[in-house]
Amino acid sequence: MRDGRLGVGVIGAGRVGPVVAAALAGAGHALTGITAGSDADRVEAILPGVPTLTADEVARRSELVVLAVPHDELAGLVSGLADLGAWQIGQLLVHTDAAHGIGVLAPAVAKGAIPLAIHPAIAFTGTSTDLRALQDAYAAVTAPAAVLPIAQALAVEMGCEPVVVADADRAAYGEAIATATEFSASIVRQASALLAGAGVEEPGRYLSALVHTTVDRALTAGDDPVL
Repeated sequence: MRDGRLGVGVIGAGRVGPVVAAALAGAGHALTGITAGSDADRVEAILPGVPTLTADEVARRSELVVLAVPHDELAGLVSGLADLGAWQIGQLLVHTDAAHGIGVLAPAVAKGAIPLAIHPAIAFTGTSTDLRALQDAYAAVTAPAAVLPIAQALAVEMGCEPVVVADADRAAYGEAIATATEFSASIVRQASALLAGAGVEEPGRYLSALVHTTVDRALTAGDDPVL
């Protein structure tokens, strides 16, 4: 990576962007700004005093731009900012989407930006508790070979252990992440509803230890039955 601090800007003020920004700030980088979100108080709580800018202002002012927007919005955002001439030669551009590889950043690469994809594998809440969760997490990193060490170093600065995922495998990786998160959430909601119907108060709290220990066993037992 480059010597010294980078000016880091974030496009996307949902659950992921502010946390990634806070993690990079904790590693010594300077935050240039973040786009507006639907919960300004939450963003201010985790990024106090960081300027709110438009997306093109973030892109123009930053050496490293983090794109933390919904999957379906990423391609249009990158191409739209390319049309505005916002991307810069040598600028580091990293998105946090699980399923996209670096191909989605092609319009920015055509303007001279350096494409990186880093997906921290945690369920973000958008609060400072995520910073602790990152310390025990892995992150999938994808980048051209010449700049892969930069992506790995950024993942480490976020607090994660980097795992290289080939660009061609990002769709499969994204499907695995979606399966793990969506299926788990659906099953817990279903079980909670059944317990509530059976008269169990606070079914979420009741299930907490059971779900955590069951998942831990499933992750370590291989093909052995969980129960």
